[in-house]
Amino acid sequence: MDVEEDRESPFDDEASDSTDEDNEDGPGHESFKEEEVALPPDFEWLEELYKEDDGDGDLAVAAVSGEKRSYAETARMFKLRRNLDQLDCFHRQKEHDVQKAREELKLCRQNIESVLEQRENLEEKMEEQKAADNSVAVFRTRAQHKLLCQKLQSEEELEGHINTELKQQELELSEVEVELGRFSSLRQEVQEEERAFGVLKKQKATKRLQQKRKASQHQQLRMQHLRDKQASMLKKEEAECQRKIEEGRASRKVAAKYLKETIKSMQQQEAEKEQQNRELLEKRMQAVKSLKSNIAATQESLRVNQSRARAKAQKEEQRQRQLRESLQAEGFNSIQHMYQQKQLEEMQRKQEQLEERQKSKRVEIVEKILQEGPLVESRKRNPPPTPKLSLTDKYPSLRRAREKLLHYLDRRPPTATEERAAIQLRDFSSSSSASSDVDDQEESTNQEEDHPSLSDSLAEPEFSGLWDQNYKKLLNEKTTLEQAEVKQEEPAMAIGKLNLPPKKVLEKELKGPPFLSKPEVILFKDFELGKTYKKKIVLTNISYITNHCKLLGVSTHLKDFITINFDPPGSLSTGMSCDTQAVFQPMINEDLEGEVRFASAVCPFSVPVRCTIKKCDMKVDNQFIDFGSHVVGQTVSWTITLTNKGALASRFSLDTSACLSPETSHVQMASHVSANTSQETSSPNTTSDSQSSSVSMGTGKLQAEEESQELSEHPGPGAIPETCVSTDVDAQMDQSNSDFGDISLGNVKEGEIGPFESIRLEVIFTPTIPGESKLDFHIRFSDLTSKPIPIQVKGVAVSVPVWVVQPSIDLKICMFDRLYQDSIVVQSRASTALKLTFEVCPEMRKHMEILPKTGFIQAQSRFKAQLKFLPRISLSKDAMELFDEDTGVLEVPLTVLVAGQFMEVQPNDGFGTLLPQETLEVDLIFSANKAKEYSFQLHCKSGINRDFPVTCQAVGVRPPLQLSHSLVQFGATAVGDRSTAMLYLTNHQTNHQTINHQNQQPAPPVTKDTMAPPRMFSFSLPQPSDLSITPSAGRLLPGERCLIQVTFRPRLLDDDIREEALRLFLRAKLLREKELERSRQAELEAKKDLPVETSKGKKAPVIPKNSKVSDVPQTELLTESPEPADIQPGSEHFEEARASLLYSFTQRYSEHTVSCFVSDGDPPEEDLQAQPAWSSFNTLYLQLQCPTVQPPLVVTSNNGHKSIDFHQVAVGEKVVKRFTVQNISKESLDLRSSVLDVHGPFSLLNALRCIRPGETHTLVLAFSPSLEKKFSETLEVRCQKMTLEMTLRGEGVLPAVTCSHPGGLLDLGYVLEKESTLHVLKMQNSSAVAVGFRVQLASLCPSRPPGGADGVASLLGRYSGSQLQPTVGTQNLSGLSVFSVLPAEGSIAPGQSQDLMVSFQPDHPSVCYSDRMTVELRNKSVVCVLDLRGAASSHNMYLCGGDPLTVPIESLLPPLITAQPQITESEVMEKPTIPVLVTLRAGYSGGAINPAVRELQVGSIRSTQPSKKSGEFHWENVASLQQQGFTVEPSKGIVETGHKRTVTITWSPHSGYKPYEVVQTCVPLTLKGDETNVYRVTLMATLSSAAD
Repeated sequence: MDVEEDRESPFDDEASDSTDEDNEDGPGHESFKEEEVALPPDFEWLEELYKEDDGDGDLAVAAVSGEKRSYAETARMFKLRRNLDQLDCFHRQKEHDVQKAREELKLCRQNIESVLEQRENLEEKMEEQKAADNSVAVFRTRAQHKLLCQKLQSEEELEGHINTELKQQELELSEVEVELGRFSSLRQEVQEEERAFGVLKKQKATKRLQQKRKASQHQQLRMQHLRDKQASMLKKEEAECQRKIEEGRASRKVAAKYLKETIKSMQQQEAEKEQQNRELLEKRMQAVKSLKSNIAATQESLRVNQSRARAKAQKEEQRQRQLRESLQAEGFNSIQHMYQQKQLEEMQRKQEQLEERQKSKRVEIVEKILQEGPLVESRKRNPPPTPKLSLTDKYPSLRRAREKLLHYLDRRPPTATEERAAIQLRDFSSSSSASSDVDDQEESTNQEEDHPSLSDSLAEPEFSGLWDQNYKKLLNEKTTLEQAEVKQEEPAMAIGKLNLPPKKVLEKELKGPPFLSKPEVILFKDFELGKTYKKKIVLTNISYITNHCKLLGVSTHLKDFITINFDPPGSLSTGMSCDTQAVFQPMINEDLEGEVRFASAVCPFSVPVRCTIKKCDMKVDNQFIDFGSHVVGQTVSWTITLTNKGALASRFSLDTSACLSPETSHVQMASHVSANTSQETSSPNTTSDSQSSSVSMGTGKLQAEEESQELSEHPGPGAIPETCVSTDVDAQMDQSNSDFGDISLGNVKEGEIGPFESIRLEVIFTPTIPGESKLDFHIRFSDLTSKPIPIQVKGVAVSVPVWVVQPSIDLKICMFDRLYQDSIVVQSRASTALKLTFEVCPEMRKHMEILPKTGFIQAQSRFKAQLKFLPRISLSKDAMELFDEDTGVLEVPLTVLVAGQFMEVQPNDGFGTLLPQETLEVDLIFSANKAKEYSFQLHCKSGINRDFPVTCQAVGVRPPLQLSHSLVQFGATAVGDRSTAMLYLTNHQTNHQTINHQNQQPAPPVTKDTMAPPRMFSFSLPQPSDLSITPSAGRLLPGERCLIQVTFRPRLLDDDIREEALRLFLRAKLLREKELERSRQAELEAKKDLPVETSKGKKAPVIPKNSKVSDVPQTELLTESPEPADIQPGSEHFEEARASLLYSFTQRYSEHTVSCFVSDGDPPEEDLQAQPAWSSFNTLYLQLQCPTVQPPLVVTSNNGHKSIDFHQVAVGEKVVKRFTVQNISKESLDLRSSVLDVHGPFSLLNALRCIRPGETHTLVLAFSPSLEKKFSETLEVRCQKMTLEMTLRGEGVLPAVTCSHPGGLLDLGYVLEKESTLHVLKMQNSSAVAVGFRVQLASLCPSRPPGGADGVASLLGRYSGSQLQPTVGTQNLSGLSVFSVLPAEGSIAPGQSQDLMVSFQPDHPSVCYSDRMTVELRNKSVVCVLDLRGAASSHNMYLCGGDPLTVPIESLLPPLITAQPQITESEVMEKPTIPVLVTLRAGYSGGAINPAVRELQVGSIRSTQPSKKSGEFHWENVASLQQQGFTVEPSKGIVETGHKRTVTITWSPHSGYKPYEVVQTCVPLTLKGDETNVYRVTLMATLSSAAD
């Protein structure tokens, strides 16, 4: 068996151990000595314990002899203890198995005995059924007998199986006990050794504890010394702090003094400016007066000139007519002659224009020469060390190709000196090329076009010096080094063999090795130390003869790591192959390269071997990022992917701290940036080279002069390496790359990249200054073998936010006198509207037209213009200069002029009409895009071509905080709806630089440790308004930004609603007055129409009393008009007025300007509650445009309120409410709703639909709380034009309902059959809400147990041996419920009560009526559970009590009822008696006997029939009962109707009673009522040691 195999191993170990102990000098001892070498891993802790021993004593010293034991003997002691413990555990397991088998055998035998007993009883019962001739019962009994026989057989088989297993277990147990006896002496020895080991271990622990105490004392001394040192340092710091505080106070006093002087001077300057403004205003008034007089004179002169021009035109027309007539008279073609005259005049005009252009170009050339003069002089004064330029310097592409080639040939990193030299060379070449003449630039461009592929094709180089001086030299050096290494590594013989010349085989020259290796290179990639790698190599004979192969060996440096398993295959024909195996066992973590050498009949050959460690192979998908051109303020991102193709993980970081070339700085564009701007944006740390480049790109004479002065002050190009390591540059490089220029890095700046993983890195371009931006950064790695990856980023920022989507329009081949059209699309990124003007060159104005010529492009939109091209025959003459000489293609330049970049003139964009003696106010709106001083002129032109220049000066201030949007345009928002806009407030300051707003000069630079102070902000909203801003105030740290949410909620003002209510009231009052007036007039007319003659015996009709007109004035019947303040929100008048305004609402537009005040810093530390300093220059303004429209959807129910309050609702109940919405728009609305919380208490019960204009829709909402708390949720009803928000509120309350009955048993007593009895229960509701309840009976519950025989079996099985009745007992035979409750369900108002009437109405006699009544609330909580009990009898007298003799289940068959004659009194004794069992048990304790007492109840049932009367009872043979110790009190008596009598039975043992003897006697009990019943009462008594 498996058990035996499992137990053999520990016994064998113990046997070997015992053998080694008994025969120490024998072979067993030698084997044990061998075992000492390899210690199991379980005892590694023991080795560490020995290492901790300091030599004072061995841990394995014997306690008795004092001799030292070896380390292996101590380990043997622990091993023996472990084996002995395993043997003990095995013995306990076997004992447990034997005991378990014996118990199973005993249980099996008991089962067999019980089955045999059941079979015997069943056989007896079968005989009885056969005697009674009950065939059905016989068959059923036989089936049961068969089942018992089968069960008996299976039990007997199980007994035999268990008996066999028991014997086997006992055998194994005996074997284990024998083994235990064998190792008893060994156990004693191990115990002695363990005691000795424990003593030594305690000694070691005591010594270690002493050492730790000493170390603790030393540590305490060191801590005390450290605390003393810290205290002395703290005192020094406090003294230093106090000194700094005093110095700060003194400096503040000095600053306050200078501040007062500054304020005084500022006030004086302001007064002077005010005086100047007054004088200027007087001058302007005088100018206006003179202008008016000039206008009058000009108008007069204009009329004169117009009359002169008309006369001149008439004379010219007359002259031309005369000329035409004279030419026609002479026979000439007058039209051709006049056309030629016009052409001559046009040619003269063009010639004059050409001469003017040439003059202007000459002037420009002279200006450029004058500009370059100071620069040339400065260069002459400071001549730079000009290197000798080679041809590669003349051609930049060749220089880059040379650098790239040298980089690949020489992988060593360049030194700092070489880098600086390269930077000088590049800068010098760029500056020289930038300062050269235009003709030189064209010549260099042509030369580059002639040699476009010099930088790409290096197969046949034109410049031999590059290859001869570098590549060949490096190649020769590498070849020499490789040959030297080969000579050192390889033996001389092998070298001679391997370098043999190729042989000819079968007159064919064999090229390459004679054997082909597969794989060609034996590669062990990404190996790990301590592992073994195997590689199979297949060598195939590819020579032309039968060849053989012989292994010569591997490279010398690979012999310790690589083993070749090769069996010589013998001769191999062509095409055949042999196998070999290379085994690699790495011992050093280095790359290894070598070869496996073989010999063949033709020539020797080798197979390369390459072993590579785990490396990082980092690659990026793009090393050059070009964002292109983007507008200032736009944000563009670019993602690059960093991939690790190697098997080694590494950390990476993005490093921008390298010394940047001047190309990375911003280069100002000459067409967009003025000289003043370039001066202000230049940094003090800008190098001389960048300044020289800006000189070459200057825009005016002033800029050239100022920058030439700067060049004279700074050193020449030779100082470039020094500027690269300046302190200011280092301070800037220490900042994060996100703060560098316009190009920043994303959130992922460092991290870890695993093997074969990829990480996406984000580069963000946010242009803020027009010009070109560059950023060079490196991706560095923690792995030293991975070189940094350089990344170059480039982007161009454009200040003009308007561009043409398609800058080139190709009209293909066109024909004369045909119209061709196309669209010109202009896109704007600006936040305001801009004016566009399209201009066509003068040569093409006869043939090309753009409509419209002038337009306005709105913010963030596009503008389309129509291009019309109608080529005339004269096109070739008119636009001769626009045709390309080579291709003949017509290229027409079109110009789009954009006005209003930072100035805006209102109203009407600066256009208008000014009447005589009229004054017009014009608003000049200035928006600065840079923080600088602005000085420009505006020209006001009149219709008579008069120009009035207006000199404007402004100062642009950049506040410390910046809004992402200064204008928010909300969409058309309906009343009751809301619109939300999200924007950011950013603190873009990083360094503490304060700006003087008077002269806009930055403060001196500070150190990098000084950071900008935090800024506090606060939005000021106009009141009252429909706007809200969240958060309205806050605090921002440098570089931090805050999300601002602006919400626009248009609503109707309460004052407007009250005025509308008053208007409606007055209108209704007038209507009522008109109706009363009309009724009065109608009554008066009716009186006039009545007849007044009564002489004919007719009586005048009598006006009824109710038709009389009251004489009370009508004004008194009308109520007085209320005051507007008396109309409160929520009233009927208020809601009617609100609905009226909504139905008649028109569009409304409003604009608001919200101020955002920005502080200069935090409050002073002395008083944190004080207000911080605020500056008006830092105030931000947010313009909000808020259009409001009529709501298409309104609420018509609930008085127009948008909140539905369900109030308090009991937990678990559901309350339904409705609200109605109406479509008041002129379009159909498709209603949708938001999703309510699926786990919440609110739910929408009906679906939404499309409603037409004027229709309504009702939404049904339900509230069903599940917890005791307040709930609130928002339901959004959406349509195409608005969102209607409904607030749902409700509170869940736990119901508090109690019942008058505590629960449990409710016994309704005995009832005559077919009669009933009632019991009333009261339910009290103590909660504040109405609570619904429901009463359930278990007999009517659908989950009750099934009826019939199966139900009986389940009940019998459940209540076997129990005195309890089942939950649902006997029911009526008629099918009606025996128990009923009214009402079965209902609701209890708060603080009220409800009566429940429980009725019991049986239809046949039984004592087993039972049911379970459950009262639960609608939330499924149970108030009470009652077990209903009842009994029914056919007679008015009954007896209850005693022990049960039958199961509490009534027979399935109803009793057989037969007609019987009246029973006489003499026949009473012949009736069958009713058995009753009463068990009494007396107690014996403390030498005294406690008598046993039992009680029986004799009762009389109250009936509705008057014939029923009281009954009586009496016991017979009472004297015989007393002889056996029984006493019955009372022995007889009378029981009134509806009452019960208690009969007490007492038993005390008589003097001759024997212990444990059962006393039994029977006595009849006669009950007399409407019938006489005799009960046969059996009394059984016994004595026990304790009372029951």
